[in-house]
Amino acid sequence: MKNNHSYNNIESFYSEEDIKIRNFSKEELLKSLYKMLLIRTAEYKIAKGREEGIIGGPVHLGVGQEAIAVGVSNYLNSNDKVFGAHRSHSHILSLGVTLKDFFAEILARSSGVSKGMGGSMHLINESIGFYGSVPIVAGTVPIAVGSSLGTKLKKENFVSIAYLGDGAVEEGVVHESLNFARINKCPVIFVVENNQFSSHLNIKLRQPKKLTSRFAEANDIEATILDGNNIITVSEIASEYIHRCRNGEGPFFIEAITYRWFGHVDWRQDIDVGIDRSKKDLLVWKRRDPIKRLYDALKKEFNYTNHDYCEVENSIKVKINSAWAEALKDPSPNWEESKEYVYKI
Repeated sequence: MKNNHSYNNIESFYSEEDIKIRNFSKEELLKSLYKMLLIRTAEYKIAKGREEGIIGGPVHLGVGQEAIAVGVSNYLNSNDKVFGAHRSHSHILSLGVTLKDFFAEILARSSGVSKGMGGSMHLINESIGFYGSVPIVAGTVPIAVGSSLGTKLKKENFVSIAYLGDGAVEEGVVHESLNFARINKCPVIFVVENNQFSSHLNIKLRQPKKLTSRFAEANDIEATILDGNNIITVSEIASEYIHRCRNGEGPFFIEAITYRWFGHVDWRQDIDVGIDRSKKDLLVWKRRDPIKRLYDALKKEFNYTNHDYCEVENSIKVKINSAWAEALKDPSPNWEESKEYVYKI
């Protein structure tokens, strides 16, 4: 374990401090900034679409958590296998999914990544290494482990990523997966996005300790707990663990402490946010915004200007609006086709 503490002092990983740039070039950091801005802009577009009734099904937004998926995805390739959960827009977007195909799925269009039949929680794009997200809590965790075992048996130099939330560690299959992965030395990295709420309930009301890495320790898995709103620390640990997985080590466990700005589901920030969560808490966490912290660091270290930032932001908005408009033009699925994918006739 890289951290030695009581597993209850989650507050030590809260920070509004400036990001300390080290071992990263300006170009690398600008790439991360672009990805985080793209994810956030896309999610705000989805939030608005849901509020206006353009999107029919529920959406689970991860605004405020962008640094985690970006920090991990920067070191993956299309042969690696990434498995998401129900809040996985950032996971697939950070891997480079085509925006139009992504939005088409959210909007229930036949050109979507799941043919418009899955929506926000059933995303997949194997060509970029994203092997699926599901609304079943912890449902993809054992699949990620099985994928990594297959990689090992085939002597392939690939890595599997299992994204899960702090609530998912309350599912028995997660503990079975941790044990199995460690016994078989699988090249898998468990990435817990600990936003401190499982649906609507704060972790301190659900578990005796606020940090989940104790379960990695129980299974003799090396783990790191870090500030999930600091792209530098996420990138450093993700890079190290992915490299070591490729060299035959693993499994590993990353616990990234973060916070989602929206409620459990849909576009609201004022309601549906959870028990023991206040507007004051939300304002504090917005000061820990991973995008703003990276922008401030770039401004300080590389004279990155507000004009530079606005140019990138505006170019992203143009791409988002264009992809959204194109997706809206596509037809809805032929629902009779669903039988081909669900039933063997």
